[in-house]
Formats: sequence, C-alpha cells, structure tokens
Amino acid sequence: MLVVFLCLCLAGSIGRSTGVGCYGDIKKVGTTGASCATARQDKLGYCGVRASQQMAATDLVKMNKFKAMMKAVGKKLCVDPALIAALASRESRAGSALRNGYGDGGNGFGLLQVDKRYHKPRGAWNSQEHITQAIEILVSMIKAISKKFPKWSVEQKLKGGIAAYNAGPGNVRNLNVDSYTTGKDYASDVVARAHYYSGKGY
Repeated sequence: MLVVFLCLCLAGSIGRSTGVGCYGDIKKVGTTGASCATARQDKLGYCGVRASQQMAATDLVKMNKFKAMMKAVGKKLCVDPALIAALASRESRAGSALRNGYGDGGNGFGLLQVDKRYHKPRGAWNSQEHITQAIEILVSMIKAISKKFPKWSVEQKLKGGIAAYNAGPGNVRNLNVDSYTTGKDYASDVVARAHYYSGKGY
C-alpha cells in the first residue's frame, strides 16, 4: 500500500510537541473500555475502562522498552505516542503474546500486528521501522474514515480509524464503530488504554 502522509495540523493549533497529534486528541475520545470477554483474557473480574487501564498497566514495564521509538514515530507521523502504545498493548501485549515475532495464527507481525496477508512487513518485529509501517497504516485508516464520514467530528474520525485498523474501513458503518471489530470493543479498549499511557509520559 502506497500512501502519501501529510500532517494536516491547522495553523499549528495541534503541535507535535504537545503529544496530541494531527488527527484529534485521544484524551477527548469517548470510550466504554474493554468488553468483559476481553477483560477475561487477564482473568479480571470487571470490565470497562478500569479493565482496559489495568491491562495497559500490566504491559507498562515491557512497553517502556519501546517508548523512545514510539515517541519518535509519533513525532514523525504526527500521531499521539500514547495511542501507539495502546495499540501495541491491545495487539501484542507489548510483545508478550508473540511467538517469534508473530501472532494471530502466524498472520500478524510484530508489536502492532501488521497483517502479512495485506502488507509486506518491514523491519524486525520490535523495530522502529515496524512501528512506522503500522502507524502509516493507522493514518491511512483515519484518512479513509475521514473521507467516508466527512461530517463526523475529528475525534469520531480518530476512533473510527482505530476501529478500521482492526476491521477495515468497510466495516466501520456508523458511529457504533466497534460493531465489527474483534470483541466488538477494539477501538473503545484501545482508547481507554491510550488514556492510561497518556498519564505515563507517552
């Protein structure tokens, strides 16, 4: 997939140095957090935002190994590093869920689970090159949703793009963006995890 990425920040009102990014403020995106099914992966007796943030906390020590790379990619592509960390937490538990760099039955590659059926993976599973590729894909999904739903708010488009990263833009059909995502909670879970990482220096 060849995509030209342009930072669309308006008049510098959302600067890269703020940790917000060019595609909306993740901290302003509404979320109900993880489904009970997702929460049960960690044997949690509760669901929702609390569960998402507990799972993100479980991954924090391992995630911190990749923090500098995530911040570098976030700056380059104008995406909040907290969102990158949240995706890595949901997708691979900061690498803990991978076997030889792969997950999802051998189809998903790396921290951010680039699907080898649709993309040619770049770099090592834990490399900055891999993170860059994955976030380029995320940006392309946000742009696809923005084009599909031009009347949505910036934050709604951001959440829709997160859902599309998992399910594809064709499966984001209305504001209930998680209807066709894994666990029917993907975007909400990722957003809640991002809120947690926002408070941890990402």
